[in-house]
Amino acid sequence: MVINLSEQHSLVSNWISELRDVEIQNDRLRFRRNLEKVGEIGAYEISKKLAWVEKEVTTPLGTVSCRVLERQPVLATILRAGLAMHQGLLNYFDRADNAFISAYRKHNPDGTFEISLDYISCPEMEDRVVIISDPMVATGASLVKTLQFIRGEGNPSDIHIVCAIACTVGIEYVLRAEPKATIWCGDIDDELTAKGYIVPGLGDAGDLAYGVKVQM
Repeated sequence: MVINLSEQHSLVSNWISELRDVEIQNDRLRFRRNLEKVGEIGAYEISKKLAWVEKEVTTPLGTVSCRVLERQPVLATILRAGLAMHQGLLNYFDRADNAFISAYRKHNPDGTFEISLDYISCPEMEDRVVIISDPMVATGASLVKTLQFIRGEGNPSDIHIVCAIACTVGIEYVLRAEPKATIWCGDIDDELTAKGYIVPGLGDAGDLAYGVKVQM
C-alpha cells in the first residue's frame, strides 16, 4: 500500500515544497526541521493503524479508562540521511525501541554503484511493528537490502516506510520485495535519472541536511 500525504492537501505539501526549493535548501537547519516534521506526521498517521488496549488511569479526582499503545514499535533509520526523519518519528513514539542501519551507494569508476551495508544496531525484531525512515526512495535498492538485513534479525509483524520523496520505480521495487509493507510518502515523482536520482526530487537529502560527503 502507498499513501501520498501531499494528496491530502495538508501542511505536508507545504513542507515538501520547501524541501525542494533550492533557495530554502541553503538553510540546513530548516531543511532538517522540515524532514523532521514530515516524520512527525508520518508517526501520527501510522499510530492510527497500530493496536491499542484499554488502561485504567488514576487521576487526582478519580479513575478513567484510556486507550494506550499495546506495544511500542521499532523505529529504524538508514544512516545518515534518515536521522532527521527518525527524530520526527521519535518525537511522537518517544518510548519506541530504535534500530540504525548503515547503507550507502558505493560508486564505481564507470558511474554505476552498489549498495553497501556495513552496520546494524537493533533490538528484538520478531513480531514487532517496524517503521523505517528514509527521505528518498529512488531505485529502492538500499531499502530492500535494509529490509533483508532486518529480516535476518527477526520477522516483523508489520512494516511501515516513511519517506519525503519516492519514485514510482522505487515504490514498485520495494513492494515486489515486501508486498505487505505500507509506504507513507511526502510526495511521489515519476522520473529517475540513469544514475538513480529522482527528478524533480530535491537533490541529495543527506548532503543538504548534514553537508557534502566525499564519494565512496
